[in-house]
Amino acid sequence: MISSVLVANRGEIACRVFRTCRSLGIATVAVYSDADADALHVREADAAVRLPGVAPADTYLRGDLLIRAARAAGADAVHPGYGFLSENADFARAVGDAGLVWIGPPPEAVAAMASKTRAKRIMSDAGVPLLVPLSPAAVVAADLPVLVKAAAGGGGRGMRVVRSLNGLADALASARAEAAAAFGDGEVFVEPYVEGGRHVEVQILADAHGTVWTLGTRDCSLQRRHQKVIEEAPAPGLSGELVDSLYAAADSAARAIGYVSAGTVEFLVAADGRPYFLEMNTRLQVEHPVTEAVYGVDLVALQVRVAEGLALGEPPLPEGHAVEARLYAEDPGRGWLPQAGVVHRLSVGDGVAGDGAVADGAVADGAVGVRRRGLPAGLRVDSGVGRGDRVGVHYDPLLAKVIAWAPSRAEALRRLAHALERARIHGPVTNRSLLVSSLRHPDFVRGRVDTGFYGRHLAELGVPPGDSRLAALAAAVADAQGRSRFGGWRNVPSQPQVKRYRCEGDGSECEIRYRIGREGLAADGFGGVRLLQAGREVVVLEADGVRRAISVADYGTVVHVDTPHAGSYALIPLPRFPDPVGLVEPGSLVAPMPGTVVRVADGVAVGSSVRAGQPLVWLEAMKMEHRVVAPADGTLSALHAVAGRQVEVGELLAVVTESEENPS
Repeated sequence: MISSVLVANRGEIACRVFRTCRSLGIATVAVYSDADADALHVREADAAVRLPGVAPADTYLRGDLLIRAARAAGADAVHPGYGFLSENADFARAVGDAGLVWIGPPPEAVAAMASKTRAKRIMSDAGVPLLVPLSPAAVVAADLPVLVKAAAGGGGRGMRVVRSLNGLADALASARAEAAAAFGDGEVFVEPYVEGGRHVEVQILADAHGTVWTLGTRDCSLQRRHQKVIEEAPAPGLSGELVDSLYAAADSAARAIGYVSAGTVEFLVAADGRPYFLEMNTRLQVEHPVTEAVYGVDLVALQVRVAEGLALGEPPLPEGHAVEARLYAEDPGRGWLPQAGVVHRLSVGDGVAGDGAVADGAVADGAVGVRRRGLPAGLRVDSGVGRGDRVGVHYDPLLAKVIAWAPSRAEALRRLAHALERARIHGPVTNRSLLVSSLRHPDFVRGRVDTGFYGRHLAELGVPPGDSRLAALAAAVADAQGRSRFGGWRNVPSQPQVKRYRCEGDGSECEIRYRIGREGLAADGFGGVRLLQAGREVVVLEADGVRRAISVADYGTVVHVDTPHAGSYALIPLPRFPDPVGLVEPGSLVAPMPGTVVRVADGVAVGSSVRAGQPLVWLEAMKMEHRVVAPADGTLSALHAVAGRQVEVGELLAVVTESEENPS
């Protein structure tokens, strides 16, 4: 019996595993980098061990330090979570060699699937359908489009879609470089790119006694930059025949490598309904909660019990539908760049992110990890951040996963969209508006989705809803109450008040001019608006006969305004008279996000000639690489970026002096 588990991970998944361990009576051990010293997963663990440094390569990717931490804290088992070393066969083997229990598949199974090229050969021998890889040197125009893909790792890193033969060489080079930096393995391969396909996967769970459960399908087709955004179970609109073939292929894949523990077999389902094996993830998936909700199981508890030798019985039966949305700190108004900053508040439904509460109150049976049923539809929030935590630049920008379960798909979509729309998310800019509008998009509601969904609809879906001017008016009134000694508006004529705000998300600015006196509120441009109640935290306005209670939270440098049915806004107070002097000279290249300079273009130095669009500096933050390019043809007149240097948003990287005449 396992008595203490070290989770070789951080953030949301570490908190998730700790939650199950507590329910099973198992002690928990966290590890943390210097950047995570005050993180939620550290606070939730029974014990924690420091990993000196901040970069993943120095901390969470150091298997020797993780094993040393487990021994120091008295843990007798290691759970890898997902990401980092979760699919590293050498680490899994080292854990066992150290006399610790590895809560995961055998190292041999991990090794078999670690390389996607090797995995394809094994799956082909097992009769699992797959796309045949292409030799990069033999690709011709008739093969296009093709996908260049890293052989190791996942998460969309090292992947490039190529639609022109001229772009293949650059795609291979950039994918190799990104894969080597992310996974320590620069191997890539090329395969046909299937347009209009769906990403469908099968959850498996296997014991060491020859039993394999196939716990339904999941659809993860809504992806941006090859990273999943919304997932659901079961995958909608699949024929019974197709589902049976997916189950059979997943079962064959698991048995072909002697798989034990939880895993996922991923498929690409073409528009004609033919499935192709993509890869097998030898770990718990980020989206595992939707399967847990539909099948009433705790997959982490089952992983623990299987590691202890549990023989699985008959699999549980599915019920209802579940949908998960990934809430990321990223700015739709700035090219979806990842964002850093303090999380002042993050609450969804009746729970607060970070508590992992399942709103439907489902109870886990610690003996077998199967939940008892008979409970109403509910919400679940899995998060690795809490109030006051800072989202940094070193790791994934995921703030929380929000999961809704209901008897039907339509009800689950409605419940999740409603919960996200009314959530209090005070901190870095997020993709909340994208999630809500995606869940309500007619194509998605009807189940007409594929991996090109965001390619067709992203521009319309990323726009925050509603009019920020009403929110700005509420913020201005609340600010006046905060500055008033009397706590309410004065029943005497007042001088006109002026407040200026910039709305994060779309970057729009507005000026609010208003007066509060005996006749109530008079605001320029708000003829049909009446002020019914004014306070520092709640302002009640009546607009066109509709009464709205608007919540206002002022954090000094930013004001968060939540308006039911009309959107939520983060407003930046601006000085009344803006400084007309520009902050940077023309041609300045500034950091669009906080991060690390990972590369400066080869051969460029002050005085070099550059062309418009030429990449000059590469930044990395939160698992994302961003290129900073020359804004015009000209000469590099200053270069401040240095590889390995940490930079803040807005920091000057280089200056390009534009040529007086563009070269022909």
